[in-house]
Amino acid sequence: MSNNYFKKSELYSFITGVASTAIARRLQKKFNTAGLSLTIEQWSVLYHLWKEDGISQQDLCQATFRDKPSMTRLVDNLEKSGLVKRGPSKTDRRKNLITLTEKAKAIEAQCHHFASETVDEALSGVSNDNIEVCRKVLKQVYDNLT
Repeated sequence: MSNNYFKKSELYSFITGVASTAIARRLQKKFNTAGLSLTIEQWSVLYHLWKEDGISQQDLCQATFRDKPSMTRLVDNLEKSGLVKRGPSKTDRRKNLITLTEKAKAIEAQCHHFASETVDEALSGVSNDNIEVCRKVLKQVYDNLT
């Protein structure tokens, strides 16, 4: 096999999760150390609700690239934890809207701080030019496949 094959397989491994897994593990550790009973998956849902509270489960599926059963499970667990509430849409009875509770609003700043700190750690020593190249390459990879 050619060297090109090994380079592509290393790239595939990297693109599909090595970096994101390392970042997720670091962020999860920060949540755990702070006593936040929050998974990275739950954080991703809350992140989008903090940007726009009261959106539908379907909108959350699209925002987080998750399927409906996974989102239902995540929202169920967030609801059990007292972080979100489900409620019917006033304009479309077929939709459930997900809203933040006061408990979720109270941890927003702390969670954003941990996420920002983790990204800063991950990008330490990486130039802005390289970050921009990486962003463009990954966007092109995504665009090629959607």
